[in-house]
Amino acid sequence: MTFVQQMPGTSLSLPALEDAPRPSVTDQVFDLLQRHILSLDLPPGSKMSEVEVAQQMGVSRQPVRDAFYRLSKLGFLNIRPQRATTVSLISEAAILRAKFIRTALEAETFKMACETLTAPDLEALQHLIDRQAEAISRDARSDFHTLDDRFHREICERSGVGFAWDLIHESKAHMDRVRMLSLSTASQKMALQEHIRILDAITRRDSDAAIALLREHLSRIRGLIDQIKAENHSWFTDDAS
Repeated sequence: MTFVQQMPGTSLSLPALEDAPRPSVTDQVFDLLQRHILSLDLPPGSKMSEVEVAQQMGVSRQPVRDAFYRLSKLGFLNIRPQRATTVSLISEAAILRAKFIRTALEAETFKMACETLTAPDLEALQHLIDRQAEAISRDARSDFHTLDDRFHREICERSGVGFAWDLIHESKAHMDRVRMLSLSTASQKMALQEHIRILDAITRRDSDAAIALLREHLSRIRGLIDQIKAENHSWFTDDAS
């Protein structure tokens, strides 16, 4: 089967792709730096250098420069010519925008989940909840955060709208810095109980209850912002851009 229609007088030869491409060096640098920013290993205001990052990661400056640019477009780095590049302060406006996007997309997803998820789907989600409880028992906060995300992602994917999670994942990173600051045994237990109630509503095919629980679940970010701003005010900005 020919996928490229040639115009008269032209010649085109495309090589066959043997394997799926691996992540580029730029992608790997971007992913690593973003993880450190979201986990607050690189807290707001931290200075960063293309030269130092390139040396530490054993790569040339170009992929680091490209990764810096991508992070700046997402609002995580401030790149200023002739001055130090710094990790952006946490924007309350960006967090609330991300919450709006996530709530809208997941509300529709939960409605579909109530209509389409099968018994094996529900069992898989219950298994994730069981793993979350186990992570809490070990006080493995990073593991819990990963499993929390996976629970929501699996609902999207198993409902046939995995693309919705791609959009959510792209915007919710601003929420994640606040979530990482607020992770405690108490907050994890609260999130776990909310997940249990969400899964119960989906199992009962009660979309109204599932969506109401989702809104309650995501609305806690407002209180977290106020709490964390009081403790780490220098990490936040009032810039609404």
